Amino acid sequence: MTNNPVSTLTSLRPECVRRVALIAVPGFELLDVAGPLSLFGSATHDGAVDGSPAYQCHVIGLNSGPVTASIGAALNADTAIGDADPESYDTVLVAGGVGAREVVPAPSLLAWLRRAVGTVRRVGSVCTGAFILAEAGVLDGRRATTHWRHAGHLAAGYLEIRVEPDRIYVQDGGIWTSAGVTSGMDMALAMIADDLGRRAALELAKSKVMYMHRPGGQSQFSAELVLQTADEPRLARLQGWMFENLSSSLTVEELAERAAMSPRNFNRVFTRSIGVSPARFVERARVDAARRRLEGSGSSIEAVAHDTGFGNAERMRRSFLRQIGIAPSDYRQRFGPRTTEIAS
Repeated sequence: MTNNPVSTLTSLRPECVRRVALIAVPGFELLDVAGPLSLFGSATHDGAVDGSPAYQCHVIGLNSGPVTASIGAALNADTAIGDADPESYDTVLVAGGVGAREVVPAPSLLAWLRRAVGTVRRVGSVCTGAFILAEAGVLDGRRATTHWRHAGHLAAGYLEIRVEPDRIYVQDGGIWTSAGVTSGMDMALAMIADDLGRRAALELAKSKVMYMHRPGGQSQFSAELVLQTADEPRLARLQGWMFENLSSSLTVEELAERAAMSPRNFNRVFTRSIGVSPARFVERARVDAARRRLEGSGSSIEAVAHDTGFGNAERMRRSFLRQIGIAPSDYRQRFGPRTTEIAS
């Protein structure tokens, strides 16, 4: 597999094309590179499929030539880090993978990233690429995110970073970080929307058959993913029942009775096993169910709030703002069945 078509763009005027680079170290996650590059490489100034290309895409490695991904496939790096001039790039992203989080980064790469922060308009990471930015000191004093499974390690290892483990992507000035692999595509779309406008980004998402463009404040994981982390069968069964009965009150006392435990012990065991309190889990499950209803049905917001256990629209609105940073009405406008463009 080779990097996105670069040679076809060389005849374009430099001021018309932004140069984007993905940095890949051995053991990188292939989709961390291929996903964003596919979007940048396909973006056009007018949003048309056959329009004028808006970006020139490159892959940078520790050395030029093949770089092996975690799955064993190789991607061609057209430039070595020692030969790349940071000033020539508009956007630089560091891919994640086992090589990013388990191998001490090369000093030359860390030094290059420190230089890039002062010269490149946007510097960012996909997934665990944040660990390389953190090691370079790029994220000190900033908000950042990474894959939820590794967010705790990032926070513990780099105390100067304000880690936001739930977020799909975080922008702090010119520094961007994203969560798991597909969120790198969400982040790339957000960058493209900033550069070319939201309509162009939407047309690009449609051409890639992407389900939707998710805002960065949206939680990385749905309540169903949390279900997969339950380490006790009775809690897993209880969670399944909760998903099927969201319109019930689901108080701690009621859930504890169903689990045949005292409320105090239930709260302690549930929080230890799942990582969030029962009340927080119920709220996430309801938001997730309401989100799907808003995406796929024409039911009123009040009806959705009632059916998913919030009781009323105002209570649902407050939960949406806490969980995904957007009100239900705005969420439906962006992602509902009649959506025709990404709302501003």
